[in-house]
Amino acid sequence: MNAFTITSHYGLHEIRSRNRGSHRAPLPSNFNILLNSGMQIHITWPAGHTTATLDETPTSKALAGALPITSTARTWGQEVYFDTPVTTALEAGARQVVEPGTVAFWTEGDALALPYGPTPISRGEECRLASPCNVLGRLDDDPDILATVRDGDPIRVELVGS
Repeated sequence: MNAFTITSHYGLHEIRSRNRGSHRAPLPSNFNILLNSGMQIHITWPAGHTTATLDETPTSKALAGALPITSTARTWGQEVYFDTPVTTALEAGARQVVEPGTVAFWTEGDALALPYGPTPISRGEECRLASPCNVLGRLDDDPDILATVRDGDPIRVELVGS
């Protein structure tokens, strides 16, 4: 069995193998996804699609167990959200202000929330959700792709590889 150590310094990463020495090189932009490969979901709507990588949380596990799902997209400022069949409690670490592209679960509405910019209650350019939400992961693509989702669009979520 080989052991690896990965260190980073100013965007240059060193991969050191116990048996084979070390190698310095830039790593692919999706390296963290490859290294920490969580569960990946595919989200589709009439004008587009994206993927997201979810961390292992109680809510993401519950969501995975309910997939595939088809729902109706709703928009609220620069946030897309839609109902799911999942009901879960607020987790430690739930947040109301998140980064664009965060995959969140709104426990008060049993809905997946995908912010890509300000909402009607944001202060400045922040992504402020309606209330604290469980953070599940991040979109793998540019969050602005969500601007192509229209209120009322059918939206489907499934596990990648399903």
